[in-house]
Amino acid sequence: MNLLKKCTATKGLVLLTLLCSASVTWAAVAGTVTQLSGPLLDRKADGAVKILSIKSEVESGDTLVTEKNTYALVKFIDNSEITLKPGTTFKIDNFAFDADKPGGDSASFNLVKGGLRSVTGLLGKRNKEKFEMKTPSATIGIRGTTFIAEWVEPSPEAVALAEASRLAYNLASTAALDPVQAPIQPLMLAQVNVPLPKTPGPTVNPLTLPPGLYVQVIDGLINVTNRGGTQNFAAGQFGFTPNPTQPPVIVPKKSGPVVRAAGGIQRAAFGERQQHSA
Repeated sequence: MNLLKKCTATKGLVLLTLLCSASVTWAAVAGTVTQLSGPLLDRKADGAVKILSIKSEVESGDTLVTEKNTYALVKFIDNSEITLKPGTTFKIDNFAFDADKPGGDSASFNLVKGGLRSVTGLLGKRNKEKFEMKTPSATIGIRGTTFIAEWVEPSPEAVALAEASRLAYNLASTAALDPVQAPIQPLMLAQVNVPLPKTPGPTVNPLTLPPGLYVQVIDGLINVTNRGGTQNFAAGQFGFTPNPTQPPVIVPKKSGPVVRAAGGIQRAAFGERQQHSA
């Protein structure tokens, strides 16, 4: 009887090992690195870190990190493309595409920091609503397009101010439920509003960009959404979203900071860069 139990336990362990191996073997490939100009790190979902090269494959759950001089182009299995600029952290939350099974389409990304250019593939053309790109201040959806996005990180002082504003907002929301503390609400809510960027004046460093999400649409249409609202951006338009609570806004081309942010990516990443091709 003991021998039978040991055999059964051994078989169960072998089966479990085979199942685990199969799950690793069958991890779906999301795309391939086709162009690269420097070091590109890939942080796997299990915490392992790899250095990628041209023709390296990426999967759902991978976080890609470009070094300060690295441009990297990833071509996904639906022929869509994401080009990452230097100093970018970009996560593939989930990507699934089967030419014969459109119901299973999924393209969920997260621009943690830095900038990129996105070119829509077959998935975005047949299932536009299945594409989303999250950023710290808003989520970008597509309507069949090519667009540029860059997240400019706040300074330490701005981070402290944002945290103070968040706490003030929470206090104001709580005060609204308490008639004793109600008078504090207008004061607290007034602290939440952060002014939109203005064209730099004589006292402003022209190389400094206000923190937030900058977008430029090259072709097609995107919609940018956060807790403050939703805004569509068409080809040729620039946009800015300062934080998760203020709505996205269309910015005139003459507005220096926004055009400089998005246009700078366009020139550096797609006009003047030198890179190796597959």
